[in-house]
Amino acid sequence: MICPYFATIGGQLTKRKQVGACCIRYKAVTMTQVDFQTRIGSLERQHKKLARGYKTEMRDDGLIVVKPKRGQRGFPLRGLVLLVAGFFVFKGFMLASLGEVTYDERVSKLGNGTTAEQAGAWVMQSDPFTTFLAGLIEPLT
Repeated sequence: MICPYFATIGGQLTKRKQVGACCIRYKAVTMTQVDFQTRIGSLERQHKKLARGYKTEMRDDGLIVVKPKRGQRGFPLRGLVLLVAGFFVFKGFMLASLGEVTYDERVSKLGNGTTAEQAGAWVMQSDPFTTFLAGLIEPLT
């Protein structure tokens, strides 16, 4: 086996000892590079985890250690509340812009349609909160 380093620079080598030493040195450099790349990858993964949030704690020996926070896996309740509130505001705008009589006529026409349209009519029907929001929005339009 001829070492790639000496094969490209020095041509053929006749002494087996030099070839073996070169290969060992070449393998050591390659393994050092692999170890270095592995450590860099580990540091990058740790950095990404810490970028999402971290907490500090003190170990029993007094060393302060930074640990990444665990991801929040719960249901996004805030998003659901904002979605429902936005839907009620939308209904209020519709009721304020169309008027109560026209809005109720359109919802009743929707109620005479298919099952999906009937479900939409049930959701879009006028309720006290929507009427209250429409009363607040109507002077603005």
